[in-house]
This record gives sequence, C-alpha cells and structure tokens, in this order.
Amino acid sequence: MHVVCPHCHATNRVPQERLAEGPNCGQCHQPLFDGHPVALDEAAFRRHIASSELPVVVDFWAPWCGPCRVMAPEFEKAAGLLEPAYRLAKVNTEEAQHLAHRFNIRSIPTMAIFRGGQEVARQSGAMGSAQIAAWVKANA
Repeated sequence: MHVVCPHCHATNRVPQERLAEGPNCGQCHQPLFDGHPVALDEAAFRRHIASSELPVVVDFWAPWCGPCRVMAPEFEKAAGLLEPAYRLAKVNTEEAQHLAHRFNIRSIPTMAIFRGGQEVARQSGAMGSAQIAAWVKANA
C-alpha cells in the first residue's frame, strides 16, 4: 500500500500485512503511524489525498470554534483507535481557506472521508471518539 508520511509527506510503499508492525518512513525514518492526527496545509492535503491508499479522515475545524475545541481530544483518541487502517488529519479552515471553499465547508467541525482521491462521506457536528470510530468504519 502507498502510505504518506505524516512528518515529511513522502509516499512509502508498505505491505498491507505490515501496517500494524509500526513501519517507519523510508525518507525521514519517523514512524508512519503515531496515534495522532496529522495537521495538513493545502499542499500536504493534496499529497495525502492523492497519494495515500489508506482512507483519509479529515477534520475541518477552526481555532475560534467551541465545538471544534470540544471535539479535538475526541478526534485525537479516535486516531489511536483507527490507525493504521485509516489516516486521521486536521485542516484548519482559517489557514486553508481555499480548501474550505473548494469542499464547500459551511459548518464546523465537519469530517470528511477521502478514498482514492475522492470524498466518500461527510458528517458535521462534534462527536465522541467511539462515535467517530463507528462512523468511519461504517462509511470508509
């Protein structure tokens, strides 16, 4: 499988059966999975969505948003529950306004699942980690 590094954004080839073994990036040698969502700017977003064969779950959020701040630790916990089968990522809509506009993000927090470069599911509103994990597994 092609997996994009959360640190240097290099694309790595990892056999699917070895994903759970804690593989490291071939370029920067950092872990490909660390149980935390990866913060993406516009360039990194394009790289992860286009190059990763893992479903990518993106939390579109903003620092001023109360429900976003409530959901942030739950999304963090969900990353620990869902990796390495899924990549969880966060996009700050204040810093990546073009992405928010491109994907027609009208309310935050909004989560979207991308697979094969395409959006396959979307959910708005804050959720707990168990709800996030169940939603991702049901829709990815």
